Amino acid sequence: MDKKTLSWSMHVLLLLVAVFFAFLLSLSVGEVSIPFRDMFSVLSDKDSMEYGVLSYIRIPRTLLGFAVGGGLSLSGAILQGIYRNPLVEPYTLGISGGASLGITFAIVAGLHLANALFLPLAGFIGALATIFLVYALSTRRGMLEINRMLLIGVMISFISSSLMMFLMSVTSAENIHGIVFWTMGSLNESNNAMIGLVVILSVACLLVSYIFVMPLNALRLGEENARHLGVDSGTTIRILFILTSLLTGACISVAGIIGFVGLVIPHIVQLWVGSDYRIKLIASFLSGSVFLILCDVAARTIIAPNELPIGVITGIIGGIVFIVLLSRSEKHSKFVQR
Repeated sequence: MDKKTLSWSMHVLLLLVAVFFAFLLSLSVGEVSIPFRDMFSVLSDKDSMEYGVLSYIRIPRTLLGFAVGGGLSLSGAILQGIYRNPLVEPYTLGISGGASLGITFAIVAGLHLANALFLPLAGFIGALATIFLVYALSTRRGMLEINRMLLIGVMISFISSSLMMFLMSVTSAENIHGIVFWTMGSLNESNNAMIGLVVILSVACLLVSYIFVMPLNALRLGEENARHLGVDSGTTIRILFILTSLLTGACISVAGIIGFVGLVIPHIVQLWVGSDYRIKLIASFLSGSVFLILCDVAARTIIAPNELPIGVITGIIGGIVFIVLLSRSEKHSKFVQR
């Protein structure tokens, strides 16, 4: 085993340990405290209150945090490589705007009153419609123009936001409260089938993304150089765009809009392990999972017994971290220039 492979193995092992301890912390901390040493005994006693807390509340939301955090971070890492733009994140392409518009329409129309599953379904349909719209408008003469796609995605986000505000202006105060709460993000999903589907999808997308590790490394040099290296850049970009968009749409439809995970975590991972996608993909996924699980713990303990929207925590922490990283990189570049 060479030095690079050993180093990558140690990084992955360290992140797996971090995921394990983040899981334990999330399961034990809350309004009802459950010590680590009592965890297995609690799970064997189905009549206890602690068993209900673990089985119906903490385990589902921890699994959802693992899937959504990993999925958003993985999508951000892939998209930043495709566009070669550090400011691109899963929400830049208008996917969050489409999902938000779908959710808003479902709430205003009262569809969520008939069945709770209509909300995530409406969000996913809105995200899916946005994906195909962005893709169709970005294709010219059979060629996908990624810069055009980025601009169209931003414009669709603005249009979706305007339509959301229009719907909010003609609905009741109760519906407005539901829309605003959803847009701030939450891991409080009660449907275990939906949670299981997102977990399976996020892990599956991670495995599929490794098929495109070498093309992603080549795309860091630009589309033209990637073609010279034998990479079908057009097909690769199409597949990865659809893959990350579907994953992002599924995460948003279940957990709402949780910002900065797909933007900040890939930056931190790249500073830590480097830009090679053979390690960056798995490291981004696991780091995003740890980050979101810990943010969820903070969201439900800071003002306990009340709960903060998790988007508030990720926005504050992610924004501060991004500014610090940006300041440090600027200082480093000035030092190098001198």
